[in-house]
Amino acid sequence: MAVSGKLLNIGFGNYVVADRVIAIVNPNSAPMKRLKEEAKDTKRLVDATQGRKTRSIIITDSNHVILSAIQAETIAQRFATDTFKLKEEEE
Repeated sequence: MAVSGKLLNIGFGNYVVADRVIAIVNPNSAPMKRLKEEAKDTKRLVDATQGRKTRSIIITDSNHVILSAIQAETIAQRFATDTFKLKEEEE
C-alpha cells in the first residue's frame, strides 16, 4: 500500500499521514481523558509515547486516537511548517 501525502513527525521515529489529521489537542482535560479511554476500549488507540508522559493527542479522520510525548504546540508547528512548504512546492 503506497502512502499518498506528507508524513508528520510525532516524535521518537513515529509519523502519521498529515492529510488524515483532524485535531491535535492537549490531553489534560476531562473530555480528552474520556476520549482516550473510549478509544482504548474500542481498540482505536495508538500509543506512540515510547513509555513517556502523554503530552498531546492526535485525532485522525478514521477516528483513531494517537498519543504522543511531544507537546501539541510543537506538533502543530511542524504541521503548519510542512503545509507551508507543500504550498510553496505547488507554486
